[in-house]
Amino acid sequence: MAKTNPKVDAYILKAQPFAQPILNHLRKLVHQACPDVEETIKWGFAAFDYNGPFCTMAAFKQHCAFGFWKAALMKDADKLKRAQSNSMGHLDRLTSLKDLPSDKQMISYLKEAMKINEAGLKLVPRKKAADTKPLAVPPYFKTALSKNKKAAEHFANFAPGQKKEYILWLTEAKTEETRNKRMEQAIEWISEGKIRNWKYLKK
Repeated sequence: MAKTNPKVDAYILKAQPFAQPILNHLRKLVHQACPDVEETIKWGFAAFDYNGPFCTMAAFKQHCAFGFWKAALMKDADKLKRAQSNSMGHLDRLTSLKDLPSDKQMISYLKEAMKINEAGLKLVPRKKAADTKPLAVPPYFKTALSKNKKAAEHFANFAPGQKKEYILWLTEAKTEETRNKRMEQAIEWISEGKIRNWKYLKK
């Protein structure tokens, strides 16, 4: 098998015993259909790239899953989407080799997915669901903001999504102590005009 990645080897070895034959077989078929595929680990799963993201496979405690990155553009898109309702993958829940489509069918799917990537076809961007109701600012947060003029001014000028990030961060705290620590940090950042995830902004 060409161009294998030790990280994917390790991923398969760590999988449950029932999952290993499934993952090994899927991996073999991917390489058979697409000799130039590159293996990697993405989002904690085994992934395959060919002219961009191609397909992924994952192992869980009781089943495996396999997905095509651009399944929505494939001929059997509706069928693959229905299978996804029971699993994160497009082949339904895989618990044994018997659950897999025939090798011929899998090779056909893989070659179709390859052509989609070779043609440079792109998925239609998902529309972000608009928030119909803005999140209410908790009273304790309002009080804290009112005590810091700069923070109050900056927060008022934040976009709705930026305000929401701070509100969720506070309201999702599991203890009052954690909430108070977060609020203290939030007020400091907001007074400096910083959004919740300012650390991750590209410089």
